[in-house]
Amino acid sequence: MAFGPLVLGEQLAEGKTKILYADPEKDDVVYMVHKDGITAGDGARRNTLPGKGALACRTTSNVFYLLEDEGIDTHYIGMVGDSANVMTRCDMIPLEVVMRRVATGSYLRRHPEVAEGTRFDPLVVEFFYKDDARHDPLVTDDEIVDMGVASREEIDAMRETGRRVFQVLERAWAAQDVTLVDCKIEYGRAVGDGALLVADVIDNDSWRLWPGGDPDRMLDKQIYRNMPQVTDERLAELYRKYAQVAEMTDEFIED
Repeated sequence: MAFGPLVLGEQLAEGKTKILYADPEKDDVVYMVHKDGITAGDGARRNTLPGKGALACRTTSNVFYLLEDEGIDTHYIGMVGDSANVMTRCDMIPLEVVMRRVATGSYLRRHPEVAEGTRFDPLVVEFFYKDDARHDPLVTDDEIVDMGVASREEIDAMRETGRRVFQVLERAWAAQDVTLVDCKIEYGRAVGDGALLVADVIDNDSWRLWPGGDPDRMLDKQIYRNMPQVTDERLAELYRKYAQVAEMTDEFIED
């Protein structure tokens, strides 16, 4: 398959928002093509947002470039098209690692004793097992080890690196008067040497962003989740927010 001037190998996997392709010649490289889909509720709500794939690619590229510049090991290699990245091939660890600075969303449902807006210092770090059928349940360190998903050393490394990722992004957003409320990342083991790398994507589906600390001004996917009904007008406004975020992340890599 050709993607512009890029020649892609066999399709390796397809998710709700991206497709992974092999490199025709290199076993340790993959290409990630970002789709225009947006979903919520484990896919219960699903729409197409034309142009979202290119915005996700741009945002992810800016974020991973910043993380690499800060000395954090990721699978990012480069951007090779408007909606395509080239990445180190990884065996993905089926966990979502969520760092929380402000109490909101699902955390409040699980902790009704905590007031909304409570600030966490140090960051709260939670692990969720990727399983749509079980709605990605929260898991403990012991459960992760017992399932054979990761070792205790890897869990500790994911938690520590997750905090570093959050702090780097928190500073970058604070420079534009935006509060990074929480952030979700994933990890993989590099094919070949097994190195633990921040992997997958970090885009506007991955976090909550509140300009000026005001949830009513949110810029992220929560807007889509909160829609009482999806309309063309609301999707157009959502696209504008995603484009605004992509443009703002351009400043992450400006000297």
